[in-house]
Amino acid sequence: VMKMPRYIVRFMKTVSGDNGREAEICQRFIEVDAPNQCSAAELAKTKFCEAERLKDWSIHADRFCVLDAEFPS
Repeated sequence: VMKMPRYIVRFMKTVSGDNGREAEICQRFIEVDAPNQCSAAELAKTKFCEAERLKDWSIHADRFCVLDAEFPS
């Protein structure tokens, strides 16, 4: 049985610090099993909204990035 690839989807937000400089922080990361990166992103957006009790992920994050969770040896 072929298992689906695992991805980590990080939800990032740019915030201004006390010193006036911008910093990018990770609001949350979610691991998902999905057939591809696009499906992983959609699944993670749904899980992010459920976890944060939001209708739209972009309320708490500016962007997301999808990374392979399993690295080939």
